[in-house]
Amino acid sequence: MQFKWLIVLAVAACLLLTVEAHEKKRKLTKKVKKIVDGKEEQPVEQLDIQDAIDVLLDDEVALKDNLCAKKHCGAGKECRVNENGVAECVCMDHCPEEKDPRRMICSNQNETWNSDCELYRMRCLCKSGSAGCVDPKYDHAHVEYFGTCREVPQCTPDEMADFPRRMRDWLFNVMRDLADRHDLSPHFLKLEREAEKDNSRRWANAAIWKFCDLDGHPHDRKVSRHELFPIRAPLLALEHCIQPFLDGCDADNDHFITLQEWGKCLELTEEEIEDKCDDVRDENSL
Repeated sequence: MQFKWLIVLAVAACLLLTVEAHEKKRKLTKKVKKIVDGKEEQPVEQLDIQDAIDVLLDDEVALKDNLCAKKHCGAGKECRVNENGVAECVCMDHCPEEKDPRRMICSNQNETWNSDCELYRMRCLCKSGSAGCVDPKYDHAHVEYFGTCREVPQCTPDEMADFPRRMRDWLFNVMRDLADRHDLSPHFLKLEREAEKDNSRRWANAAIWKFCDLDGHPHDRKVSRHELFPIRAPLLALEHCIQPFLDGCDADNDHFITLQEWGKCLELTEEEIEDKCDDVRDENSL
C-alpha cells in the first residue's frame, strides 16, 4: 500500500511540473492576431524574449547604418561607428581587387597604381601615421590622370593661348551632350536651353554649370585641387595643356579656384559670370 502511494505522489509531481512548465512558456509568449483581406486569422504564438533580442539587434545595425549614412568620408576612407557610438571616417582596410587595366591611374609622383582607391587609401594611411604607410611622400598623393604613366609633352605658348577658347567650347559641347541624354538636373538643363537660344550665354552658362558641378562637399564656392579631379584626370593624357591651364586658374596660388578666377581663366567677363550654384542646389533638393 505504501508503495502504491509513492507511485501516486510521483505521478502528481510530474503533472505539477508539466503544468508549471506550460505556464512559463505561456508567459514567455504572446498571441498575435493577423488581419488578412479584412478577416482575422487564428492567433499565432511568438516568443517575446527572442523577438525582443531580434528587434534590438536589427535596431543596432540600422542605427549604425543611419549614423554612417549622414557621414561623408573622403577618398580612401570609409565610415565606421566606434565603441562610443560615434560615426567616424577611417582608412579603408582594403580596396576592391581591380583586374581591368582601364582602372589604373598615374599619380602626381609619376607612379602607376592599380586604382585610385589604392592610392587614396595609402594617402590616408600616411596622413594618419599608420604602420601601413610605405613612404611619407604619399601624404599629398593624388591622381594625375587615368591610365598608366607616360611622358606628357610640354604645352607650347601658342597652344596655351588658344586653350581657353577650346576649353569653353568643350564645356558647352559636354553640357549639350548630357542634356540630349537627359543626364542634366532640371536647373542645369535650363542653363543649357538658355545657352542654345542665346549665343551670348553659350560659354558663360557652360562655365557656371561646370563650376557648380565641381564644387562638391563642402559647397564653399571654391574648387580644390582634389575637386578638379573629374575634369583633370580624364583629359590630361589627351590634352597636355589642361594641367598648366588649371594651375594658372589659381591666380592667388591658395590651392583653390573661385568662380571669379574660373571665369577669368576662361576669358569671360565678371558680368557674364553669375553665382547660380545656390539656385542649382535649391532646385535639386525639391
